[in-house]
Amino acid sequence: MRFDVEPGHPLFGRAVPCVCRHDTLEQRRRKRLFAMSHLDELGHLTFETFQPRGRIGIGPQQAASIEAAYNTAKQFAANPQGWLLLMGGYGCGKTHLAAAIANQAVSQGMPTLFLTVPDLLDFLRSAYNTQDATFEARFEEIRQVPLLVLDDFGTQSATPWAQEKLFQILNFRYINRLPTVITTNLMLSEIEPRLRSRLQDPELVTRVHIQAPDYRRPMDDTGHPELSTLGLMGKYTFGNFSLREDEHLPRRDAESLRKAFEAARAFAENPQGWLIFTGPYGNGKTHLAAAIANYRAGLGYPPLFVVVPDLLDHLRATFNPNSTTTYDRRFEEIRTAPLLILDDLGTQATTPWAREKLYQLFNYRYNAELPTVITTALPMEEIDARLRSRMLDTRLSKIHLITAPPYYNAMRKRRRG
Repeated sequence: MRFDVEPGHPLFGRAVPCVCRHDTLEQRRRKRLFAMSHLDELGHLTFETFQPRGRIGIGPQQAASIEAAYNTAKQFAANPQGWLLLMGGYGCGKTHLAAAIANQAVSQGMPTLFLTVPDLLDFLRSAYNTQDATFEARFEEIRQVPLLVLDDFGTQSATPWAQEKLFQILNFRYINRLPTVITTNLMLSEIEPRLRSRLQDPELVTRVHIQAPDYRRPMDDTGHPELSTLGLMGKYTFGNFSLREDEHLPRRDAESLRKAFEAARAFAENPQGWLIFTGPYGNGKTHLAAAIANYRAGLGYPPLFVVVPDLLDHLRATFNPNSTTTYDRRFEEIRTAPLLILDDLGTQATTPWAREKLYQLFNYRYNAELPTVITTALPMEEIDARLRSRMLDTRLSKIHLITAPPYYNAMRKRRRG
C-alpha cells in the first residue's frame, strides 16, 4: 500500500506493508536474524550454564571480575539499554555472556543479531554478489536492528573498507543510542581512535573487564600461569626451609632468618600489601618467595612467579613481528596479576627502557595495592629512587633484611669437617 501524501513528502510514492501484515513480517524478520546469527548453534550458552564464580583454581580477584561481568550482563539482558563492552583475554567467558544476552533477548521477542565482527563484514561483502538483498538493505538492517551483539571485535582484517563500515555502523548506533553489546580482547589503546572515543563514553557505555585466564588453556604444562617459572621451583616449600639452628648463627642473623620465615608464612595465608626480602645472595630469599608461591598454588591460586630479567625479556619478545601477543596485553597481564612475585630485582640490565617499565609496573601495583613479593640483593639505597620510595612506604610494604650468611658457606664448612 502507499500513503496518500503530497509530492515531496518522505513517504510519497513509497510502498509500505499493510498494518494487517505487520506481525507476519516482524516474525519473518526475527527468524531471518536468528538464522543469520546462528544462535541455534549457541543455544547452550545461557546464564544458567555460565559459572558466575569461575572455575576452581583461579584467584579471588579473577573470580570477582567474572561474577561482576555475569551480574552486569544479566542486568543488561533484562533491560537492554545503552552499550555493554565486555573486555578480556581469550577464553575468559566474554562470548558466553554475549550469547546469553542474545538468547534471552530472542526468547523475549526482541529482534537480535549476533555476529562475530569478521562474519559481519563477510556478510556485507557477500551482498555485492547476490540477488537476495542489496548491500544497502543489509547495511541498514544491521545498523538499525533493535539489539546488535558483536563478538570478537578486533579480530577482523584492518582494511580501510572494514574500518569505515564498522565506524558507520557503530557511529549510527551511538548517535541513536541503540542497544549494543561488544566483546573484545583488545585494550582500549589498541582500538581505532574514532571508535575508542565512543567506547569511552560513560553515559552510554558500561565497560567490564574480565581478568580470568583462558579456560581452554589457563595454565602451562606445569599447572602454572604461562609466564611463571614456578614449575621449576617446586622443591622450595616452608617444610624444607632451614632455620639453620644447628649452625649456631649469631643471634642477629638467626633472628632475621626466623622473622623472615614467619612473615612469609603469614603472607602466604593472607596475601596483602607488599613483602620484600633483602640481603646477600644465597641466604634463603628466593626459597621463601617460592615457598609462598607454592603454598598459594596448593590452595588453587597459582601466582605469577618470575625473575625480573625474564619478565623484561617477556615484554621485549612482544616486539617481535612473529609474537602472538601484543606488548599492551602482556604488560597488562603482569601488572594486574592477583599475586606477583618478583625474584632478583637488581639483576636486570639498567637501561632507560628497563627502568621505565619497572617503574610503570611498580607504580601501578602500588596505587592498586596489589599483593606483591620482591626479593633483592641490592642495598635499598642502590635501588632506583622511584621504586625505592614505594618499597619503603610502611603503610603498604614490610621489608625483611636477612643478614644470615649464604647457605653454601655452611655447606663448605660441613664438607671440610
